[in-house]
Amino acid sequence: MLGFLAALSGALAIAAGAFGAHGASSPQAAEWLRTGGTYQLIHAVAAIALIRVAPAPAWLMLAGAAIFAFTLYAMALGAPRWFGAITPIGGSLLIVAWIWAAIAFLRAPQG
Repeated sequence: MLGFLAALSGALAIAAGAFGAHGASSPQAAEWLRTGGTYQLIHAVAAIALIRVAPAPAWLMLAGAAIFAFTLYAMALGAPRWFGAITPIGGSLLIVAWIWAAIAFLRAPQG
């Protein structure tokens, strides 16, 4: 399920980036879609890479990327600007996930 959701997240990131490049209503909306898509795609790939070594931080990456990206997507599609106050929660989860992954790699048997 983790791999499926990570791959789906990657697909959504590409769609958001494409919409930002070709259908956004304003330069600000395009930038929100580009930023959200970039972060979502990077973390989808990272989650796939972590599936076997550290699945728990991979799940946290997907959750953090979803919160981060979807709040930006929502604002790009007309949601109130206060949604931007939620975005850092996703970013904080991403930071924790990366630290957790680093610890998992440090503890993993070297081979």
